[in-house]
Amino acid sequence: MASTIDDIDLQARQGSIAAIIQVLNEHFAPTGIRTRAVQDGGVLQLLVEASRPDQLLRESVVAEVRRVLEAIGPKGITRVNINSRIVQEQQLLWLEEIKRDPEHSLLWFEPVTLKRPNPWRRLWSDLRTPRQRGLFMEDRSRRSPASRLAFYRGLIGGVSLVLLLLLVGWTTKDWLQHTFRLNHPAPPPDKSGAASVSPVPSLAVKGDPFVLAVRLAQDCVRDGASATTAAQWLELAVRWQRAADLMASVPVSDSRYSVAQDRMVSYARNKQLALQEAEKR
Repeated sequence: MASTIDDIDLQARQGSIAAIIQVLNEHFAPTGIRTRAVQDGGVLQLLVEASRPDQLLRESVVAEVRRVLEAIGPKGITRVNINSRIVQEQQLLWLEEIKRDPEHSLLWFEPVTLKRPNPWRRLWSDLRTPRQRGLFMEDRSRRSPASRLAFYRGLIGGVSLVLLLLLVGWTTKDWLQHTFRLNHPAPPPDKSGAASVSPVPSLAVKGDPFVLAVRLAQDCVRDGASATTAAQWLELAVRWQRAADLMASVPVSDSRYSVAQDRMVSYARNKQLALQEAEKR
């Protein structure tokens, strides 16, 4: 896709030497002057050439070059050396030739310092200038419908994965908060109404662990019938795990040991089911 005039102006403002040369050549085309340029040590070395000396009048050429460059306001370029000579066939090493023998190579040369453009005016100009369509945009416009469909499917899949990760993170956070509250209950208030500073109760089992586990399992079954939110199912999962731990603490010497082992496995399975219900919500 060919670059537009606005594209060249924008590239010239960004400091593109090729774009600056193109703008200058278009400006000087009616006068028969052509330009070449290269950046050397922070200075823009500009060569202006014509077939006759009368086409390269110093005052007019310098004024025109200054006017064009200051209108462009190329980024990073403030110092310009304008070198003038008659057109020659040898063009590749013109800067080295000029440096080696400037008196015999040039008609004249003029150092110029450009005025810095007003930053607000430059910003307004850049905002109003259309941006060039890059190769990526052009290639994307040429994609087949199947390629575009695959692109959108990938995009939707990525968004879905992010949402899933956020949901899992929220569920895990809620579950950890409920686990902490169950294992570390708040101390009851004393007679004055202020919370007591008694230490966190021990996790040691007080009473018959088999009986406690059965009661806890019965409560879980009852509460599971009315659980609707992810938080409620996470709390049930924690309680099922507690019941399984209680069954696991039944000693081998207890006559109910084998029953306790079976129920421990069953309670652990119930915990997994509760976690699956929480993930669904």
